[in-house]
Amino acid sequence: MTDTLHPDLETLGGAGGVEQRRVLVTDLPGPLSQALHARKTAAVAAGIGTTLPVYVTKAGGGILVDVDGNQLIDFGSGIAVVNVGNAAPEVVSRVQDQVAQFTHTCFMVTPYEGYVEVCEALNRLTPGDHDKRSALFNSGAEAVENAVKIARRYTGRDAVVVFDHAYHGRTNLTMAMTAKNMPYKDGFGPFAGEVYRAPMSYPFHEPASIKGTEAAMRAISVIEKQVGADRVACVVIEPIQGEGGFVVPAEGFLPAIAEWCTANGVVFIADEIQTGFARTGDMFAVNHEGVVPDLMTTAKGIAGGLPLAAVTGRAEIMDSVHGGGLGGTYGGNPVACAAALGAIATIEQHDLAARARLIENIMVARLTELQARFPQIGEVRGRGAMIAVEIVKPGTTDPDAAETSRVSAACHQAGLVTLTCGTYGNVLRFLPPLVIGEDLLREGLDILEGAFAG
Repeated sequence: MTDTLHPDLETLGGAGGVEQRRVLVTDLPGPLSQALHARKTAAVAAGIGTTLPVYVTKAGGGILVDVDGNQLIDFGSGIAVVNVGNAAPEVVSRVQDQVAQFTHTCFMVTPYEGYVEVCEALNRLTPGDHDKRSALFNSGAEAVENAVKIARRYTGRDAVVVFDHAYHGRTNLTMAMTAKNMPYKDGFGPFAGEVYRAPMSYPFHEPASIKGTEAAMRAISVIEKQVGADRVACVVIEPIQGEGGFVVPAEGFLPAIAEWCTANGVVFIADEIQTGFARTGDMFAVNHEGVVPDLMTTAKGIAGGLPLAAVTGRAEIMDSVHGGGLGGTYGGNPVACAAALGAIATIEQHDLAARARLIENIMVARLTELQARFPQIGEVRGRGAMIAVEIVKPGTTDPDAAETSRVSAACHQAGLVTLTCGTYGNVLRFLPPLVIGEDLLREGLDILEGAFAG
């Protein structure tokens, strides 16, 4: 395998109307974006934050175009949503066809084939050859809530186990499951009960002698002592943590947790909301170690930018819920289902999982070179096109959130969209569209180098 991305963006990214090059015609944000941001401040609730207030009018491939005519390199993908690129042709054509037919009936009232087709695709694509069922929802948090509902109904137990640094959403239950207080939880309690937290495998902050299986036994010991195996309905885990810092657990951690769940009648739920749909170089991140979840939650990359989410899992678990116990007015909207079928077709036809692995090869090689030059880069980690650097005070593992913010802001001013994350706010995460061209990818890394150099 070579480290070369084929320049086929016309096919993959819907980039025919978006020139694939960075262009800065104003300072960022430009005057038209500033005017729109003033309107946003006057009209939109203050709790809705904005990372980079440039207002987008068009996007495709690896480029975002703003109202001032600036063209920015996209290393965010709408937080891992447009894996297939903005306005991907197969997504656009299927959405246009569906909109012309009907936009909504509610699947629970008068159903339609698109919902069934998406569930069939998810049952086929997710790990394991057992009989599966799926249910469709609107958002990742909604999928997680429903997965917990299903697990509780199936097991007759109440306790939910999550992990340090986890992020699972912004609803009341998923805030309880999320580890980080600010900005997600502060002042919003009290939260749902019967949620317990176990220690995560975080290799950068642990001695190298602690292997994945040992870290799993540490977590299992906490669960058994503080909760009790016979009280646990489910264990919910991100195979690679997202908002928590792109934490990749040590090899063996996930299989050991899954094996304990099976042995104790606990439902193992893989939260693949950020990692799913070829993002990590496999269709799903658990495939890396051959883990087969009982239930899986998906969203983000499922539908090329339209709101859709799902829970997929073992038929006997999914079907344990009484009729009417799952659903929602908009869940599995026909237009979103059409987009999902277009996104899945694009991923499979163009092997975007392989493309993610090529992106990983290019990014990790370059970031490792930067790590040797800039001592504030403590670790380069991730998988596929889900890559991060953890920024620390040189010579330590102490987080440096201020330096992280400085580097990210410098990238923004140079026309590169980057995101930060991590429990301590000291991780730069990179989520380029899987259809980004190699020239743009390397130019983005050049910008990052300049930002570190200051």
